[in-house]
Amino acid sequence: MTIVQLEYIVAVDTYKSFVMAAEKCFVTQPTLSMQVQKLEEVLGVKIFDRTKQPVVATEIGKEIIAQARKTLQESYKINEIINERKDEVSGDLKIGVIPTIAPFLLPKVIGAFMKEYPKVRLSISELTTENIVQKLKNGLLDCGILATPLSENTIIERPVYYENFVCYASEETAAFTKKTLEFQDLNIDELWLLNEGHCLRNQVLNLCKYKKADGQHLDYNTGSIETLIRMVDVNKGMTILPELSIQDFSVEQLDKVRYFRTPQPSREVSIVTHTNFIKRKTIDALEKEILNSIPKSMRSKSKKSVIAI
Repeated sequence: MTIVQLEYIVAVDTYKSFVMAAEKCFVTQPTLSMQVQKLEEVLGVKIFDRTKQPVVATEIGKEIIAQARKTLQESYKINEIINERKDEVSGDLKIGVIPTIAPFLLPKVIGAFMKEYPKVRLSISELTTENIVQKLKNGLLDCGILATPLSENTIIERPVYYENFVCYASEETAAFTKKTLEFQDLNIDELWLLNEGHCLRNQVLNLCKYKKADGQHLDYNTGSIETLIRMVDVNKGMTILPELSIQDFSVEQLDKVRYFRTPQPSREVSIVTHTNFIKRKTIDALEKEILNSIPKSMRSKSKKSVIAI
């Protein structure tokens, strides 16, 4: 049994395909298949049911693959020990970030991080919370940046900052006439929302204590905060935005922004990892650059009320 063979069976399980697994492992499909077959012969069991498409693990195969993931994580820690001794931040860092955070946080963070740590190769993907968690479990990501708390026993959450929610309202709404808002000032009939699958949508609905709006005749789905802003600008109504998204607003747009009264509704933004995560020094460095890029007021949850996902 070899580390390479374990990497191959984990890849097949992850991508549900021998062809795709071989491509991701940078080997030919016959080479990968031969090594998987050799491992099955050594163990005396079938790890995969090849009669099904996509490929699925057998019952005993699932247990073997789960242990293989743990074994690989432990083996990767050897390089981490070496880097710690060298006091060096280097290697690959695969990050998943939810779309309601990425465009407003990452532009500042990435440039500073790459300048400070030139030996790190960053790979960043915009994904939903569900996809980030799944990829962390499968070892396809090193960490995620998303809203917490989550209800995941295998995920470690490291809260980094607390971002207020603000209301962006057109002149025609009652909210526009007020200096600060209470939760009850939000009118679901006038509210533009992100589509299903975005944790920000859930937080907004929790904030509003959502109930079905009887008079709403338009069902518009978007995954873009920029689209929500544009919908308010052109079609009136209101939306709820994370505070970092308004940092480049024009004076005219800032006039439509309304803050909530204390304690202000906010979201907890965390770096999340799998319980078996490695690359501690690199992730520590990422956290440092995030903290350097945000307003100091976001580092504390004082006078804020974290909204559930």
